[in-house]
Amino acid sequence: MVLETERLYMRELQQTDFAALCDILQDPEVMVAYEGAFCDAEVQEWLDRQIARYQKWHFGLWAVVLKDCGSMIGQCGLTMQPWKEQEVLEIGYLFARRYWHQGYAIEAARACKEYAFKVLSAKEVCSIIRDTNLASQKVALKNGMTATDRWVKHYRGVAMPHDRYVVVAK
Repeated sequence: MVLETERLYMRELQQTDFAALCDILQDPEVMVAYEGAFCDAEVQEWLDRQIARYQKWHFGLWAVVLKDCGSMIGQCGLTMQPWKEQEVLEIGYLFARRYWHQGYAIEAARACKEYAFKVLSAKEVCSIIRDTNLASQKVALKNGMTATDRWVKHYRGVAMPHDRYVVVAK
């Protein structure tokens, strides 16, 4: 276990999480900000990328698990992401649709923010969010972040404006 909150714990993803990841990454509604659901090969690539991040950085997107039943309901964590001409520390989150609107994303994101500041001694942390993703923007705002700048990313042949929400250590 990497992190624990009142209702959740977060741990490193592992190959046995493939089916749970498919439940998230292959849902077109969940993946609307990514221009569509992933195929099995893309899910595996996503999983492999997280495992590589753990080896390189000792963090990445973690499995978010309900304490009361042990079910993986999503993923949340810290990653290094390109932003303009630099790499920034980002809090990212994706949850299975049936667990939306229950406060799990903000609960997990707040724990990741504290981890970034207390364990990693980060000076700031951000969330990079597509301009149309209102639900994720609300999570960032509840996590004490402020939109600071915009950049257009290109993914799957689509120009996607993204806003960077930032919070600095106190």
